[in-house]
Amino acid sequence: MPLHSAVALFYAAAFLFAIVGAEDPYRFYSWNVTYGDIYPLGVRQTGLLINGQFPGPDIHSVTNDNLIINVYNNLNESFLLSWNGVQQRRNSYEDGVYGTTCPIPPGKNFTYMLQVKDQIGSFYYYPSLGFHKAAGGFGGIRILSRPRIPVPFPDPAGDYTVLIGDWYKSNHTVLQAHLDGGKKLPFPDGVLINGRGPGGASFNVEQGKTYRLRISNVGLQNSLNFRIQNHRLTLVEVEGTHTLQTTYSSIDLHLGQSCSVLFTADQPAQDYYIVASTRFTNPVLTTTATLRYSNSAGPVSGPPPGGPTIQIDWSLNQARSIRTNLTASGPRPNPQGSYHYGLINTTRTIRLANSAGQVNGKQRYAVNSVSFVLPDTPLKLADYFKIGGVFRPGSISDNPYGGGIYVDTSVLNADYRAFVEIVFENTENIIQSWHLNGYSFFVVGMDGGQWTAASRNGYNLRDAVARCTTQVYPKSWTAIYVALDNVGIWNLRSEYWARQYLGQQLYLRVYTDSTSLRDEYPIPKNALLCGRAAGRSTRPL
Repeated sequence: MPLHSAVALFYAAAFLFAIVGAEDPYRFYSWNVTYGDIYPLGVRQTGLLINGQFPGPDIHSVTNDNLIINVYNNLNESFLLSWNGVQQRRNSYEDGVYGTTCPIPPGKNFTYMLQVKDQIGSFYYYPSLGFHKAAGGFGGIRILSRPRIPVPFPDPAGDYTVLIGDWYKSNHTVLQAHLDGGKKLPFPDGVLINGRGPGGASFNVEQGKTYRLRISNVGLQNSLNFRIQNHRLTLVEVEGTHTLQTTYSSIDLHLGQSCSVLFTADQPAQDYYIVASTRFTNPVLTTTATLRYSNSAGPVSGPPPGGPTIQIDWSLNQARSIRTNLTASGPRPNPQGSYHYGLINTTRTIRLANSAGQVNGKQRYAVNSVSFVLPDTPLKLADYFKIGGVFRPGSISDNPYGGGIYVDTSVLNADYRAFVEIVFENTENIIQSWHLNGYSFFVVGMDGGQWTAASRNGYNLRDAVARCTTQVYPKSWTAIYVALDNVGIWNLRSEYWARQYLGQQLYLRVYTDSTSLRDEYPIPKNALLCGRAAGRSTRPL
């Protein structure tokens, strides 16, 4: 084919691609990121504000919407936002973690172009660099179903974002310096609900009506239990999957996890406690908010209701009871159970074991003995520009080998469209929480003790919940199935933020040699270029 014909064909294809993309609505956001004084636990500290807000503003969207988010970094240091649970289909460049995206320099801006392709559900965003997450900068993301797609429950009378998490009175710079000095973090000082300490937040309801709460654990270190005094919670959605509508007196949310519950204001008209408390800790940290009936006859009374504290079996049994609603529609009109994951043969088993130890006299955390260190150039840019020496695909083993901890930029290579089993093995005495960017995976099994091939006999191969964050209980294992259908380089990390910061993470490189737009979008024209990619050009379009 003559060169001019090939060029014309390329531009025609790109134009057609733009037309197809334009069919879905666009939502535009302009965010200014600043530092400001906040008082969540009654003492002044420096917080990360988005448009002056702590927590930041909610993102409201509908399946397949295009989100254009212009972020102005008015800090004196680099900044990045990531989108916990948004899958960035074919577009890991926009993922907003250092392995894929260059930080926004001080005084500069960057426009994220995201599409919530084929997704519904409750998620959140957060600052991903350094220890910024300990200063705020997080907010809720909700993705509603398209109007013609049935939802398996009536529209609620109200729909609230509830961000819960443990919190320190120390500024994030102090905490980061503590970690950089090779020490572990101390126990947190309290728990927040929507950025406020005990009694600070309130939610208004009318008697007899049903409400939806989208709850996310945006904390740094602890699993939390959530409950409402004298009210029952019906779980309806977990990180983009409609669940069997099981009713609980309280619900555990582990680090990084999100869910939706319904509750009905069916109690005598007064105010009631909303409670979030730490799990598996001694002491137990507790905070409250207020559920306020519109015709309330009086304030909250008595002590806040107690919840489970150190009982692991209670939490494990609840986790196993969370199942997919096979007859409900997901983002599309076909039922969620039409994908028979249990009938697909896995092509690879990856066992990942977390560990803690010292390297050169400083605290580090590792996966399969490798403690992740940041490269000088984002991995995705190094891959795109074919810059050698930044990382080695396969620099972490598929299995733990039990050796001592060492540092490396760990990247696990995987084939596009492979169907893999990942087993998280936790031999430590604390609970773990793992998140995989770019994907939703099936949590097929979890149990105590050591995982073996015989453990597969107990897997749920029919209606396991699909989500992007899963817990691993102390001295236990959790197994997931994931279809690697999203090309890119994706962060797999601990949501225990000090462990993530000190090395308990890796990147999964889902690779194909195809250059088709059907498999992966080209690098964004506005992509920031840094490290060894600085000075290069993105693309002509």
